[in-house]
Amino acid sequence: MSKQRTSAPVAHQPGAPAPHRKSPLDSQIDALLRGRNADPFALLGPHPAAAPADHAWSVRFFLPWAEEASVLVEGAARAIQARRLRPEGFFEARIADPPSGALQPAAYRILYRANFGESFEIHDPYAFPFLLSDLDLHLMGEGRHYDTYEKLGAHLHTVAGVSGVHFAVWAPSARRVSVVGDFNRWDGRVHPLRPRGSSGIWELFVPGLAEGAIYKFEIISPADELLPLKADPYAFRSELRPNTGSVVARLDTHPWADAEWMRQRERKNWLESPIAIYEVHLGSWRRVPHEEHRWLTYRELADQLIPYVREMGYTHIELLPVMEHPYDGSWGYQTLGYFSATTRYGSPADFMEFVDRCHRAGIGVLLDWTPAHFPRDEHGLAFFDGSHLYEHCDPRKGAHPDWGTLIFNYGRNEVQNYLISNALFWLDKYHIDGLRVDAVASILYLDYSRNEGEWIPNEFGGRENLEAIAFLKHLNEVAHSRFPGVLTIAEESTSWPGVSRPTYLGGLGFSLKWNMGWMNDTLKYFSADPIHRKFEHNNLTFSMLYAFSENFILPFSHDEVVHGKGSLLHKMPGDMWQQFANLRLLFGYQYAHPGKKLLYMGGEFAQRSEWTEAASLDWHFLHYDSHRGLQKLVADLNRLYASEPSLHQVEFDWHGFQWIDCHDADNSVLSFLRLAKNPRDLMAVVVNCTPVVREAYRIGVPHSGFYQEILNTDSATYGGSNVGNHGGVPASSDPCHGHPFSLCVTLPPLAALFFKWQP
Repeated sequence: MSKQRTSAPVAHQPGAPAPHRKSPLDSQIDALLRGRNADPFALLGPHPAAAPADHAWSVRFFLPWAEEASVLVEGAARAIQARRLRPEGFFEARIADPPSGALQPAAYRILYRANFGESFEIHDPYAFPFLLSDLDLHLMGEGRHYDTYEKLGAHLHTVAGVSGVHFAVWAPSARRVSVVGDFNRWDGRVHPLRPRGSSGIWELFVPGLAEGAIYKFEIISPADELLPLKADPYAFRSELRPNTGSVVARLDTHPWADAEWMRQRERKNWLESPIAIYEVHLGSWRRVPHEEHRWLTYRELADQLIPYVREMGYTHIELLPVMEHPYDGSWGYQTLGYFSATTRYGSPADFMEFVDRCHRAGIGVLLDWTPAHFPRDEHGLAFFDGSHLYEHCDPRKGAHPDWGTLIFNYGRNEVQNYLISNALFWLDKYHIDGLRVDAVASILYLDYSRNEGEWIPNEFGGRENLEAIAFLKHLNEVAHSRFPGVLTIAEESTSWPGVSRPTYLGGLGFSLKWNMGWMNDTLKYFSADPIHRKFEHNNLTFSMLYAFSENFILPFSHDEVVHGKGSLLHKMPGDMWQQFANLRLLFGYQYAHPGKKLLYMGGEFAQRSEWTEAASLDWHFLHYDSHRGLQKLVADLNRLYASEPSLHQVEFDWHGFQWIDCHDADNSVLSFLRLAKNPRDLMAVVVNCTPVVREAYRIGVPHSGFYQEILNTDSATYGGSNVGNHGGVPASSDPCHGHPFSLCVTLPPLAALFFKWQP
């Protein structure tokens, strides 16, 4: 049914003024002044006259704070006065017959007098071409532009001899995107970006901006709503919280001096090398008490943390996320600035200096990385362009029930590209040696921490997140191919098969995996009173049923000393002496067990209080012998682990381990052999998990000769009772435990003994 007119049209009366009809130009200007012009280059900048025979050009620009303005063409004797077409500050200058090339980029400048009296001279952003190529846009759309951090975000450039900043952002659903900052008085009408077709990319070169400029993106949603200002997803630097602006920064000023480390890293077989990791939260490792307990800077940490880690014998430092995050209490795990090293401790160049000095000291640097989720803060990735861009729109897939955060849409090419590009960014620009991927289990399972009806099965009806699995495989393939020698480490708490197996064998492709089962079983055992440990014996032996199914790290991480769990020391039973003895035994057992090692800061000297991000570790406890003794033990364990091939060379294969006796539950004693590729490198380890001294305890060994006691966790040096075997024992020809020879040893209370075979 056609719609009928409700009244007859009114005829134009002779002599009456003609009704005003807005020209297309007027409509474009109106849209700009309302902040709704989505194609600024069709209006602003240089434009030829409409009539073909007219050689004139018009230059249009919007400066809301200008009283008057003119355009000075390169080589012209004087500037051409601009007409104010709108009182809000829209100007047009007509250039009658410009010389050839006069309106190319940088060939003219805008002169204006501001409403506060000062005069300025600027280049016109809308005279400059786009910088992203069609190939860039194509690869980003396919999810194969792995160095998008070189293209998107804010980059200092020189175009046609003019320096400035190129801004680019992905916001496909936006109706208009602008860059705002102090340089344009946070007015989104001044610098709207150019849309690049169907790619969803918007870009603009703003001449005259320099490093340090603070900016955000102002976005109009598809519903024509002005969204909260958004930080740049690719920002290289951010303001210190609670401020939320992005900061223009360059990453090419640090003179790297770690070339030798980088060359050796490429050739290193890390699986057969010692890896002992010191896990650190930079803001609470140590503070400056006489300066209101402020954080140490990256450079101060380089001066203090690196020598300490080297003295303690660790091979790597693992940092809780240093990516920018708004909330201190998240410890960095609610990352918002994925490409921004946190400003809490200094500049990007300062963090580069820290990494560089680690490498020159022979220490690798690992970063915790959080692709599992991101916070809902309104200036972040959430609902970025007025649509569910980075996250799923359905909360059954896009919201995390435990942490109140959002989950990335791993099936979207551009999102997968964003995350892989971010991982490569840290390996590239900051020379990072590996990434420990947080909360992998929550990525792999669609029903992770969800009840029935709160999750959506995959296309085959299963609980596996097929898109996320493809993402993790893709990530590992690209990272290892582009940066040989780097480590990717999964914090994965389930029995998912092949996490640390190559993708061509059906695995996820990680280098290493945290052994969460070993950690839980071991702490459960050691938390039990020794009199009851014979009933918990299985918790120590069970790990060897699966110890070689993955390339495992044995972690005692930050997660075990927070949220009411207490410190490692106070998990141990008994009086104070027994607590320290148990902790020494725990670390001795950890270093004897197959698998790379990780310990959270403070554990190495028996931090007594539960860890908090808001205060320094309790370094004053090192005034006590018991704490200093434990610290020395950890340093000696690291050195022993690094120097003895039997303890590190074959950690992921049965050829490196052999039980002597795993059945002595009544005495709570374990004994086993550790072996290297060379049969002459052999270590016998005995663990006594009760406070009882056991004399003449016999264990079988495969060879005759002398077995040197090279480490005893009960040594007086470490604060123990100094019961031992006077430097070692000779093997006798008495068969035991299926071996032709045996050792008759004294077992100290709550202690681990390491005997090295001397042929």
